[in-house]
This record gives sequence, C-alpha cells and structure tokens, in this order.
Amino acid sequence: MMKRQFNRMRQQLSHPSATTRAQEATELLSEDLLQIEQRIEPAKRAAHSVSKRLQACLQGQCGSEMDKRVKKLPLMALSMAMAESFKELDTESSLGKALEMGCCIQSSLAKIVAEFEIDLEHYVLQPLNKLSEEELPIILKRKKTLQKLISDWNTIKSRLNQAAKSSSNSTGAGAGPGASSAATKLEILKEEEEEVKRKVEQCKDEYMADLYHFSTKEDIYASYFIKLLEIQAQYHRQSLESLDSALAELRESHRQTEPSFTTDTPVAGYYGVSLETHLKSLGREIALPIEACVMMLLASGMKEEGLFRLAAGASVLRKLKSSLASGSNALEEFYSDPHAVAGALKSYLRELPQPLMTFELYDEWVKAASLKDIDSRLQSLRDTCSRLPQDSYNNLRYLIKFLAKLAEHQEVNKMTPSNIAIVLGPNLLWSQQSRGDPMQLDLASVSSIQVVVEALIQNVDTLFPGEVDFNVSGMFMPPTNTGLSKAVPEEEPTPATPPASTPTLLDGEATSRDPEARSQPTSPGLPRPSPEAAGPPAPVMTDNATRKGKRPAPARPAVPPPPVAQPRGA
Repeated sequence: MMKRQFNRMRQQLSHPSATTRAQEATELLSEDLLQIEQRIEPAKRAAHSVSKRLQACLQGQCGSEMDKRVKKLPLMALSMAMAESFKELDTESSLGKALEMGCCIQSSLAKIVAEFEIDLEHYVLQPLNKLSEEELPIILKRKKTLQKLISDWNTIKSRLNQAAKSSSNSTGAGAGPGASSAATKLEILKEEEEEVKRKVEQCKDEYMADLYHFSTKEDIYASYFIKLLEIQAQYHRQSLESLDSALAELRESHRQTEPSFTTDTPVAGYYGVSLETHLKSLGREIALPIEACVMMLLASGMKEEGLFRLAAGASVLRKLKSSLASGSNALEEFYSDPHAVAGALKSYLRELPQPLMTFELYDEWVKAASLKDIDSRLQSLRDTCSRLPQDSYNNLRYLIKFLAKLAEHQEVNKMTPSNIAIVLGPNLLWSQQSRGDPMQLDLASVSSIQVVVEALIQNVDTLFPGEVDFNVSGMFMPPTNTGLSKAVPEEEPTPATPPASTPTLLDGEATSRDPEARSQPTSPGLPRPSPEAAGPPAPVMTDNATRKGKRPAPARPAVPPPPVAQPRGA
C-alpha cells in the first residue's frame, strides 16, 4: 500500500504542469497555425458577449411568432392607448386626426420592430450563439485533448526509458526470472507508447484541420456583425419612410384645417417672425409690438428710472408678450409696469430673424463707428441709413425718434443716449455669426454697436429728419386712469383722421417736451373735443374698423454733402 502511494506521488511529480503541457502542444504547430490558435479564445468571448448584450436589446419575446411578439411591444401598447383616446374626440378635429394618425403609425412601427427583431434572431443571434456555444468550444476541447495526450505520451516515454534501463541492468547481471520480466514489461510499454503516439498524431491532425477550418470561416464569422448593421440600417430606413409618409399626410390635413390669414386678420405669434412678413401680413408700416410698447411707454414710462436696464418680472413679461403676440387689445394692466413693456420691446427686437439694422450692413455700421472724425462718422451713418430696406428704415426711424424723446428725460430716468445704446444696441444689431445672442458678441463688436446707436440717438434730427406720429396706426389710446388725458374746451368735432404731423395721444406731453412742437401754433381747424363730446373712454387698442388708414412711409432723406465744420472759436 505504501509502495503504491509512493509510486503515484513520483508519477505526479514527473508529470509536467498545465503550462508545460500547453507549450508542448504548441511545439507541434507551425507559425501560421499558432497565430490562428491565438484568435480562437478571443473570438469565442466576443461572440458570447455580443450575443448576450444583443439579446438584452430586444423588446419582444425571443423566439415568439410575429403576432405574439407585436402584442408585447411597448409601441403597440402606445398605439392602443392612442386608439382609446381618439375615440372620445371628434374625428374631424385636428386633435382627433392627429391621434388617429399617431395610432396607425405606432402600430406600423411596432410591426417594423417585430420584423427587425425576427431577422436579428435568425441572421445574427443564432449564428453567434452557435459559434460561441458549439463551433469554437469543439476546437478548444480538441486542444485540451491534444494537450492531455501529449502529457500521457511524455509520461509513457519516461516510463519506457526507466524500463529500458532496468532491462539492460538485468541483462548485464545474467539470465533469470528478473531479466525475463523486465523484458516483457519493456515490450508492453513500447506498445503503449506506440498507441499513445498514434493517438497524438491523429488528434494533432484533427486539431490542425479545425484551425484551418476556422481560418477559412473567419470572413463568415465577421459577416454576422456586418449583417447586424445592415439589418439595423434597414430597420431605421423603413421606420423613417413610414414616419415621413405619415407626417406629410398629417401636415397636409392639419394645414387644411388652419385658418387662412388675410391682410385684416392679425397673424398669431409676431415674435420671431421676419419684419417684412409681419408688416405685409398686417398691412402695417410699424411693427405692432414696437408701436404698442412705444405708445405704452410714452404714456407711463418716460420718467421711469432705469428703463430698458432694469429687468421686469418674468411672469408679467411672459403675459405681455403673449398678449402682443396674439393681437390682444387688453393692454391696460401693463401701463403700470413700464419695465415689463420695455422688456417686451427688447425681446421683440432680439428675436427678429434678422436685426433691425440688418446683417448686410453690419460691416458698414462697424466701419462708421471706427471713424474718429465726427463729421465723417455722421456722413457714413447717413449713407448707411439710406441703404437700409424700406421696412427696416421706417421702424428704425420710429424707434430712434422714441429713444431720443426718452433721452430728453435723462435727468429723471438716468437713461442717457450712452446708457440707452449700452442696453439696446445689441438688440438692434449683431453679426450673423453671433446668431442674435448678445453674449456671443466680442467686446470690440459690442463697443462699435454702442457707438453707432448712441450717435443715431444724438443726431436723430439730422439722420431722420421730420416728425413722427407715434400712434401711426391710430389703434392705441391711453387708459383714463393714467392721468394723461386732459380735457379741453368743447369746440367743433375733430376730423376722423388727424394730420400725420400731429400726435394723436400726447399733444400736451409733446408740446412740453419737444422744442419744435412748442414753437408751432395749434391749428384752429383742428379743435379737440371735450370729454362729453368724445363719449365713453376708448380702449387701449381700438377695433380694426376704427383704425386710421395706413400712412405713406416717410421719404428717405436725400444724402447731402457732409456739413462744413465750424471753427472752434465761432
């Protein structure tokens, strides 16, 4: 018993380790087969990992039929929810039609998903599973078999060498039973060694064949991953085609239910609309948000400190912008918050697709700002103003005239032309690269814009000659509680359309602030009605039927030669 255990221990010690066996197995392979062998194990891990993760990406039940798979998809549950929802709506309403179309497209997308997953299972998942669970494990198993046979072969060869030594010793000692037994054992070990050697050669040939077979099929294995991308691409193409077709039909249906806008019907959503489109759709000369905000500020904001500089409450500003964007005439509540009105005006200017002073003339404005000579700068500004599109010129002239009037009260409101230019300049002009975001303007650009806007305000009468009737559309009247409406002696009725040079609302204020207005006598042919004759107070924005007719746009000033500089001592 002790002797057997000793022999077993000696045999185990004589056996090579696993690393040694692997090295012995690789010694039988050529260089090219060794390179192929090194790719077997990583390929198995890749196939197993990808198939496992891909399985987790499937939304339906793996292996189920088409109908069962579709029913289990989240998109089909969404389709059924839409179907239940539009049953409760009028099928002719835009919401009902949108839900009905959404139900159909979600159902269609669910079927596309199911087809995609079935193809994925058939062409990708199943081959990858077979590769990782059957084909590559067979090769790796044969490699282990070869390693074991080589180890057994080495053991038998070791035993055979020992038996040969024992047999030679017995032969040298003389004939006898011991010599005969040793010779017999040696023959048996030789036969075993030959048998194991034969098995090693056979297993080696089979393993080499497996390696060559793997090498020839590597392109096929790679095609599984290419097929995955092709199936995904086809799935996304089909989904996009279905969505595009449904969206085109839905938009066409929705467009037919939208109300058509005429010249007399305001377009909802004036913010973010190009100036030309806005004016053309309403038949206006001055943009509605600009005129409305200016009229409200003239009534109650000219002496407000920090106008355009101090921020308004977000909720009030949002409500005012919504009222202006929808064409509402209920603006009385905003007269008491001039900062919200100023914020709404700044937002309109900033949200224009193109600045009021235009992208095309940006370089010209900046060039004018860089001129050091005052007369040269003024002449350059005059030339640039004359090149503005007519709509931009009219609205810029209107706005600069108002800002100049605001600056007349700078001792009270602290808004000098320089301060006004700082807060409003980036909303009137920006480069096309900055995309309308003042934060993206560099310091040099901001400085140039401020110089230009300040010069426009300071030289308003030179650059924009003539007076402006700020209530150009005749739509706006101040609320009676502002304290600005003054009673005058009752005389003859006023004509329905006052002259363009006479402000409709603020005659009293204009004569007290405008030196030119104070020097002009009041026309005897245009008396003001008394409160009794005027009837009940007018709303803030009059009805379309009582608007004044559109006045012709002010003619652009001819570009005169630059003024001659006066001597400093004059």
